[in-house]
Amino acid sequence: MERMKPLYKLSSYLLFILIITATMGLHSISYEEDKEVVSQGEMQLENVKNHKAVPKDLVLIYDGGAHRSIKWDKDHFSPYIYSTKEGKQKWLFDGFLFLEIKDGNGRGFASGYEKLAARKIEWENLLHNFFRENNAIDALNARIEDLMKNKTLSNKYEKRKIVITIPEPIPNQKDWGKLGNRELDFSNGEDRIAACKWYIEYAEQLFKKAEFEYLELVGFYWLAEEATNSRDLAKHIADIVYQKGYDFYWIPYFNSDGYQEWERLGFNQVYYQPNYFFNENVPYSQLEEACKRAKIHGMNMEVEFDERVLAKNGWGYRLNDYLDVFTQYEVFDSLNIAYYQGGDAFFRLSQSQESSDIALYNRLTDMIIKRQKHQ
Repeated sequence: MERMKPLYKLSSYLLFILIITATMGLHSISYEEDKEVVSQGEMQLENVKNHKAVPKDLVLIYDGGAHRSIKWDKDHFSPYIYSTKEGKQKWLFDGFLFLEIKDGNGRGFASGYEKLAARKIEWENLLHNFFRENNAIDALNARIEDLMKNKTLSNKYEKRKIVITIPEPIPNQKDWGKLGNRELDFSNGEDRIAACKWYIEYAEQLFKKAEFEYLELVGFYWLAEEATNSRDLAKHIADIVYQKGYDFYWIPYFNSDGYQEWERLGFNQVYYQPNYFFNENVPYSQLEEACKRAKIHGMNMEVEFDERVLAKNGWGYRLNDYLDVFTQYEVFDSLNIAYYQGGDAFFRLSQSQESSDIALYNRLTDMIIKRQKHQ
């Protein structure tokens, strides 16, 4: 959810995008490839239900692009796993969404981020990165293992819930690669579905092989934040996800095409982006409106901030606004929450010695700890 896409992608949508810009934010295993394609029929409504335990507090972890400088090792995950309050360590985020928007070498994992679409090799590399030893998912599990062995946390532990992104098979792509002996062509809907099915099963295989003791795979996340290029595709991916017993996550941006249609599109765990933090011209009322829409349309909510939240940058007040409005509209009491943090802004906030940063960090983590007690 890197909140602004490159201008070259605006093309015929230029006027529309210019109008809404102010309201948008700046989000080795052998594998026998399966050529079977899921039915093109309509998704059955009974599929739209909870298949797994859903995290109350889901933090977004961007990793896998060559442009990233953050190393998601055990130490970097520590502040996301627990916080020390009055001499006691308390569990924090119970969910971790691993995602990436581009490979850092000119190819994007969803429409609008790069001129070239990611191919099968980039999809594979993304998963390999998520499961690489001492990085990302493996590092998260290892750090929790350390804590469990030391028995330093006082409250009961429940397995942390992992959600993995599914890249968008970008329409009309011709160079994605092969499944079996067949070159896929993304002007063909069945080929787009087949690529996603392969990816989901490969991710599932990698997770099972890793045998993580302290984590569970609960769902997959659809990376495209609008329905424009996947309105007739997502429900077929949902069928695959649900048949495997997982949930299907989506986080559309404010005024996103299709946000009100999330259930018909096939998703069952949806969070709404207020897109308030990123532009000081966006009014406070947009935060309130986002909460109202979430309640009307049965969606959860997203908290948003990036490194500008730090005192030295002066934007901490905007995160405080989220916390104020979410309290006023009882979001913290009644909804699940996703946390967009840019790169690792939460980590930076946790390490700051500035008094206002410490106060903001404590306010946010106190809310998360309170929510975790009421699971």
